[in-house]
Amino acid sequence: MDSLLELFVSVDDFCQDFLPFWERQLMQDGSKKRRRAGQLRVSEIMTIVIHFHQSHYRDFKTYYSEHVCQHLNSEFPHLVSYERFVILMPSVVGPLSAYLKSLYGRCHGISFIDSTALAVCDNHRIRNHKVFVPLAQRGKGSTGWFYGFKLHLVVNDCGELLACQITPGNVDDREPVPTLARRLFGKLIADRGYISQALFEQLLDTFGVQLITKLRKNMKNRLMPLMDKLLLRKRAIIESIVDQLKNISQIEHTRHRSPTNCFINIIAGLIAYCHQPKKPSLNLFPAGLLSA
Repeated sequence: MDSLLELFVSVDDFCQDFLPFWERQLMQDGSKKRRRAGQLRVSEIMTIVIHFHQSHYRDFKTYYSEHVCQHLNSEFPHLVSYERFVILMPSVVGPLSAYLKSLYGRCHGISFIDSTALAVCDNHRIRNHKVFVPLAQRGKGSTGWFYGFKLHLVVNDCGELLACQITPGNVDDREPVPTLARRLFGKLIADRGYISQALFEQLLDTFGVQLITKLRKNMKNRLMPLMDKLLLRKRAIIESIVDQLKNISQIEHTRHRSPTNCFINIIAGLIAYCHQPKKPSLNLFPAGLLSA
């Protein structure tokens, strides 16, 4: 229960700073007409949604009905029904997104980028699938064709998230890179799918970031510093992170009935990963050097 308490304290502290500013912005642009307190606080909804990804449950309905309602009544005394909670979930997509950004790590000069497919249905059901029309698109990843979205991730050598973006499945991996690289410096390690002379020059000229990729078999061989070769061998760190996001944080499944709640599921899974005490790390720097 300590982890749940620590999670709630972190979320609630963030909400106390963020919500007044956010609600003021909504009132000014007309998105929100009035402020009315709900039965569940925003921080409580966020905590429950995030904690699901830290639990052993595989679907949210079972988690809420059998765990939250049965065992967490003292922690959340104003619980609502599952149907009502699902209706409330879209109200926290803004705070969840902002909270995720507040958990991003620091760039240390060595970053890794990759994308992964997030299928929203089985390939045999694409023609009958209506929930994500026209948001989802067909795309092709390392495991074949899929229908859904792509999650683009940038991480540092300590396994911390630096940036992320969700795009339709047919978007080229190289397209979101300039947006994702805004807070970076030093070297950005990627696979062969990111090879582009124009992108290399854009990142170097705009952000001072050097894009490092392996060569394709049909490309001319060129000299590469030993450090860059070693870093390319360490690119498995981001693949380990993607594996944890899919198998532990459960950011991908095909049971979604709402696009908004699908994105909430992805964001909450990323937040749950950020709260993991142990993350894949390369241990490139001595302890205490980065905090000095």
